[in-house]
Amino acid sequence: MSFDAIIVSHGQPSDPETGEAEIKLLAEAVARHVPRARIEGVTLAAPGRMEEASAARPGAMIYPLFMADGWFTQVQLPKRLAPGAGPQLPSFGMDCTLPALAARWVREVAASNGRSPQETDLVIAGHGSGKSRRVSQATEAFADKVAADLNPRSIRCGYVEEEPSLESALTGLDETAICLPFFAARRGHVLDDLPEAVEAARFTGTVLDPIGLHPDVPKLIADALAWRATRQDA
Repeated sequence: MSFDAIIVSHGQPSDPETGEAEIKLLAEAVARHVPRARIEGVTLAAPGRMEEASAARPGAMIYPLFMADGWFTQVQLPKRLAPGAGPQLPSFGMDCTLPALAARWVREVAASNGRSPQETDLVIAGHGSGKSRRVSQATEAFADKVAADLNPRSIRCGYVEEEPSLESALTGLDETAICLPFFAARRGHVLDDLPEAVEAARFTGTVLDPIGLHPDVPKLIADALAWRATRQDA
């Protein structure tokens, strides 16, 4: 299948080149699942990259590597696209197949700990927002779908920028608990706020990598792009 697509992440404003290198590697990993597709990765943090990439590929699908369809994807990103770019797909965190991937991962980790999901407390660590409930609602919708698949002993959401806090969500659990960060990359809050909350809560369970770093994510993105390309051609 042949199509053009641009995967776009927020990136790292203080160090744009690091984010650009990371999204380029992801785009290459996605492209391996759809060899005839032309897939590029860019960040919003790198000045001019989004504009340049979308101008060079009219009609390219835009895949936001964000966890929710919030201000960046609904306002900022469309402003940065060259005329004729698109369509824009739902954000990574809204992918309907992501909860099943997460449930499978948690089930595997629980089994490695000698536990069933029903004996496991699960904490979803999210960003949240002090300005809009849209981000936390996306996290809670994800958590509900994971819980429906997994049926854990309990499931909680904790946030960096709103209540309930990460610390409170992680408090009072034993070593069999699992924390899944609902983030696309290992930077920022995952490197700072999450470890601080784990320490403050005296959390002794397992902290997984951000869901965006799961090894099956490139195929998940490739499948989403291929499905949309097929719908466009129909």
